[in-house]
Amino acid sequence: MPSSVINKYHYFPETEILRIIYQSGAVYDYLQVPIEIFNRFKTVQSKGRFLNYVIKPKFKYKKIE
Repeated sequence: MPSSVINKYHYFPETEILRIIYQSGAVYDYLQVPIEIFNRFKTVQSKGRFLNYVIKPKFKYKKIE
C-alpha cells in the first residue's frame, strides 16, 4: 500500500543508515538503524506509523540538503 507520508526509502547496511524520502521531497537519514528494524519496517503495512512510533523516538536523524 502506498504511504501518504513516505515516497521512497533506502537502507545502507554498511553504515546502518535508513534514508527516507518524504512525499514533500524532504530527505532524512536515520542513523544506526539495525538491519532487524529495517526488516520490520519493510514488512509493516503502515510505514508512516512505524516511522513515527519506532524509528523517530529511538534513532538520531539528520536532514539531507
